[in-house]
Amino acid sequence: MENRKTRVRFAPSPTGALHIGGVRTALYNYMFARQRGGELVFRIEDTDSSRFVPGAEEYIIESFRWLGIKFDEGVSFGGDHGPYRQSERRDIYKKYVRQLLDTGKAYIAFDTPEELEAKRQEVQNFQYDAHTRLQMRNSLTLPEEEVERLVADGAQYVVRFRVEPGREVLVDDIIRGEVRIKSDIIDDKVLYKSADELPTYHLANIVDDHLMEITHVIRGEEWLPSAPLHVLLYEAFGWADTMPRFAHLPLLLKPEGKGKLSKRDGDRLGFPVFPLEWHDPKSGEVSAGFRESGYFPEAVINFLALLGWNPGTERELYSLDELCGLFDLTKCSKAGAKFDYKKCIWFNHEYMLMKSNEEVAALFAPIVRSHVPEATDAQIEAVVAMMKDRVNFVSELWPLCSFFFVAPTDYDEKTRRKRWKEDSARVMGELADVLASIGDFSISGQEPVVEQWIQDKGYKLGDVMNAWRLALVGEGKGPGMFDISAFLGKDETLARMKRAIETLG
Repeated sequence: MENRKTRVRFAPSPTGALHIGGVRTALYNYMFARQRGGELVFRIEDTDSSRFVPGAEEYIIESFRWLGIKFDEGVSFGGDHGPYRQSERRDIYKKYVRQLLDTGKAYIAFDTPEELEAKRQEVQNFQYDAHTRLQMRNSLTLPEEEVERLVADGAQYVVRFRVEPGREVLVDDIIRGEVRIKSDIIDDKVLYKSADELPTYHLANIVDDHLMEITHVIRGEEWLPSAPLHVLLYEAFGWADTMPRFAHLPLLLKPEGKGKLSKRDGDRLGFPVFPLEWHDPKSGEVSAGFRESGYFPEAVINFLALLGWNPGTERELYSLDELCGLFDLTKCSKAGAKFDYKKCIWFNHEYMLMKSNEEVAALFAPIVRSHVPEATDAQIEAVVAMMKDRVNFVSELWPLCSFFFVAPTDYDEKTRRKRWKEDSARVMGELADVLASIGDFSISGQEPVVEQWIQDKGYKLGDVMNAWRLALVGEGKGPGMFDISAFLGKDETLARMKRAIETLG
């Protein structure tokens, strides 16, 4: 096994939006494959036709494109082990169903839903297994001729795996160590349904992993109970020597309280749990996405990578390539990881600071131009340089710095009462005359002249600057006053001061 090239897979079902927990699973598979020079396969598990949701497959692919997680082969990526969509592999599965039946490892069951329900009513904690299968209507209890007749007549049936009691099943898990389960508690799972001629997850999963030469199965903790059955299936097919190593990742937990992270937690606390905005085609409900909420994909990746694993250092900011180089599956936690959405916001802020002003300005420009179409790239970039360290998201910039582009038409009452004093109008008039006389209206041109004037007049610096801020901004916010006035230019600065003097009196 260890001599084979590492091959892992991410195999979602197209039943709706991709949960952020699934993204974390895909990310860990990606990091593991890259760290070992291996390959990542993208497979669609769509054998449950009743749960198929149109558009879900495309949504999943677009999510990973946005996040920068690249697949080496699979649905929409090509490769030599296709088809990669399970609904297109019916004939492949039938061959392996027949193999299990021919070797006595599986059997045909004709029990109707009504018959199964009646048995559940009759037997407390009923389980279809070695202790009850001979009480049921299946090929182990019916004459061979009757089985053949029922199949020929089109009677609906399922194929069940024959789990033999009295043995211990060993699951060798990279994260959790050796997990031992008694076969007596494993029921005879349905592997195939004649109704739609499709296998269930258990059979399709095993056959695909084997034929696609998957060496490691890295998946969520919720799949751990099915691992012993999968071990038995590998043995039943005679594939024990090529059985992949298992690794069951810790759950993502609610930010507060106990239990698994759900969409309701996001709705209640105001954070997304899907990578992209999702429009449910059945209900019409729209769910928030990380992309549309203004998160950078690098921030989401960095945040998710450290939920359940860390490289053992104090450092927190890593590129995806750095994470791949450091990743060690054996260092993953067994315990669930709390989804600290506030930490994700912190990551977004840090990545905002790391991005160039030009990059952030390009994202901010459409917002600015929806209000002020004539705003130039140079103006937008200059504002970003002054203000990006004050926000977590690009969308937060406009409310914070709209005053750079649009003059105030009213003035914050609370700031006015506190900062605009009896003599403020007169002092602002004097300051306007000083500013009008300055030839070089840059920061370095204004600052020494204005500060010398304040000193000569004996005014308090804070009183002058606070009143000036109210005049130019309309409230008590923004960067340094000379940054603002230099950006606005002399004419706009003087026009705003004149309007404030007239309005505020």
